[in-house]
Amino acid sequence: MTSTDLFRSGRLLVVAFEGWNDAGEAASGAVKALKEVLDVVQIADIDPEDYYDFQLNRPQIETTDDGRRVLRWPAVTMFGPANDDGLPREIAPEGPLNVSGTNHDNIYLLVGTEPSRGWRTFATETMDQALTADITGIIMLGALLADVPHSRPIAVHASSENAQVREELGIERSTYEGPVGILSVIAAAAEEVGIPVVTLWASVPHYVHNAPSPKAILALLDKLEEFVDVTIPRGDLVDEARAWEEGIDSLAEDDEEMSTYIVALERARDAVEAPEASGEAIAQEFERYLRTHEDDEEPGEEPGATSEPEDGPPAPA
Repeated sequence: MTSTDLFRSGRLLVVAFEGWNDAGEAASGAVKALKEVLDVVQIADIDPEDYYDFQLNRPQIETTDDGRRVLRWPAVTMFGPANDDGLPREIAPEGPLNVSGTNHDNIYLLVGTEPSRGWRTFATETMDQALTADITGIIMLGALLADVPHSRPIAVHASSENAQVREELGIERSTYEGPVGILSVIAAAAEEVGIPVVTLWASVPHYVHNAPSPKAILALLDKLEEFVDVTIPRGDLVDEARAWEEGIDSLAEDDEEMSTYIVALERARDAVEAPEASGEAIAQEFERYLRTHEDDEEPGEEPGATSEPEDGPPAPA
């Protein structure tokens, strides 16, 4: 079976964690959106006692519909198809699920709070569950804060450490070096047991980091559909993404510094995505930007004036 078959017709596990890997709650939001439209039930729940520092990830007290006060502990839960062998079937009250594609009955989900300790043991336990469920491929979802404009499409970068997957799916190997989250630990453990992994990272505008980003959730779902033979209904996400973008536009109208910064990001993004933009051209733009911005204001430039598009800051790699 090729890598393409593993992801399009095999048993697929989609993974996301709240916390360090989840800017704008985009990754966890995408998996939760999948959970709402797929017919899945809980099949495993990792004991939080072994993996969390409860002073860092505190339990929450909540009131249930019947008035009881209960504690909700940070946890990671695995969901599987409700019609899988022996599992009870759970029918959505709204009627049949509006998910199309040939493989929607083979999608598993893993979502929860990023653990704060015992990562190697946690990854091993996660792989045991994946092997028990006969998972053939894993897609990790993550989101990071970046110097990108909210008014342009959210960029999603796909990568894999598996050479066969990269060749067959036409994606790259990540060149990042530095601190990592639990996604990287689980990805390494998966490759060790022979389960190929694709990682999708969405770039979320850093100047709106305090708010959930439905636009980034949509971008991750769009990218996910490229690798999985499933069409995912978007529900209210399209309207929520539009409202999110319009809300930031309104804030920028009342903040000249923020507005000027966003315009610079837009010009940089547009310059890099122009048809004539090559690697060499982007490097030249970067050098020109550095020369132009050695001082806060260029000689003879009026205060508050903006540069031409070709002088905008470089887009992040």
